[in-house]
Amino acid sequence: MRSGVRILVAGVGNIFLGDDGFGPEVVRCLARSPQPEGVRLVDYGIRGMHLAYDLLDGWDGLVLVDAIPDTGEPGAVRVFEAGDTAPTAVGVDAHGMDPASVFATLAALGGSRPRTIVVGCQAQCVDEGIGLSPAVAAAVEPAAAAVSRAVQMLRRPDRAARPRPGG
Repeated sequence: MRSGVRILVAGVGNIFLGDDGFGPEVVRCLARSPQPEGVRLVDYGIRGMHLAYDLLDGWDGLVLVDAIPDTGEPGAVRVFEAGDTAPTAVGVDAHGMDPASVFATLAALGGSRPRTIVVGCQAQCVDEGIGLSPAVAAAVEPAAAAVSRAVQMLRRPDRAARPRPGG
């Protein structure tokens, strides 16, 4: 039996596609400071299958950090809770990182998604190339602070666990 609340912070994105490397960069920023007990930081990059398998380990919460499209000005940070929509059938791509595919794979493996908060940033450029645009690079520290706030919220016993429809 485990004790304490366990939160997985998952940075996702392809560092070879400019601003798509936002999630991994935020995780690197967070790794420079000690994290609360029960919090695990992981740069998943484009390893969606790895994330799906890690989610089978019974996490109480997930903070998913990613570049997101069409949310306003480049560098705009958005925090929202992932909805409880039923996963759809998808093909397995061991090197893909579409969150919907990760959650569908998790369901196909018999797991259920923990309460999930997304910390996203509007990308400016996802062309081939390493490095974030100036607007997205400036959003890394504010996003790291948003992740820390999300973790604190998920760690509160009254907020971490909640009933799941059908589960």
